[in-house]
Amino acid sequence: MNMNSPLVQHLSAREGYDRWAEVYDDENNPLIALEERHLPAVLGELRGLTVIDLGCGTGRQSARLARAGASVTAVDFSEGMLARARGRADAAGIRFLLHDVHSPVPAPNGAFDRVVSCLVLEHVDPLLPFFAECRRLCRRGGSVVFSAMHPAMLLRGISARFTDPATGAEVRPRSLPHQLSDFVMAAMGAGLTLDHISEHAVDEELAQRCPRAVKYLGWPMLLLMRFTPAAAANQSRA
Repeated sequence: MNMNSPLVQHLSAREGYDRWAEVYDDENNPLIALEERHLPAVLGELRGLTVIDLGCGTGRQSARLARAGASVTAVDFSEGMLARARGRADAAGIRFLLHDVHSPVPAPNGAFDRVVSCLVLEHVDPLLPFFAECRRLCRRGGSVVFSAMHPAMLLRGISARFTDPATGAEVRPRSLPHQLSDFVMAAMGAGLTLDHISEHAVDEELAQRCPRAVKYLGWPMLLLMRFTPAAAANQSRA
């Protein structure tokens, strides 16, 4: 599609996700399908743990974390997304917080056993302070887990986007062309140690479930990373 077409709208991430909230959970999104398949193994056992979900969106991940037995704090800067998350039938017991993850979260150092951020990194700039905040929030012995659209998708011209049902326009919230090395180096610079990294491609099963994925068959679509905090992660900031 022509980037200059009036049928393509480029918006800030906040405005884009406010508008996306209405239809986000109704889409047959292959990226989310891949995440649902592979993320649980990276998260590990959650029962009895404290977890913060940074960029919780409509609460799809927060609800799963809560069902797995975690005590969940869900954070997002989009009022539209949070409204959908709070309205979920399975949202009881989740603490919701309207907050931009580019700023420090109002929580103590080392408050969480798991710090989780799903499909958010392409909207974060700069990366280093965000990774540093994730490290601060994670207790010693805990872990920080990220999912992200794989940077290879950028080579296909793909970024976060949706079709506005009211106008028919393709809406693209602002995304950044981060590379895999940008993520890893920023995390290491923030005092995190890489514990897991995996890349997940579209396969035949996913292509059958999500027709949108057929044209990406064999291409890596999802990146998963898990980090552990360095020894000094829970020390107070100077």
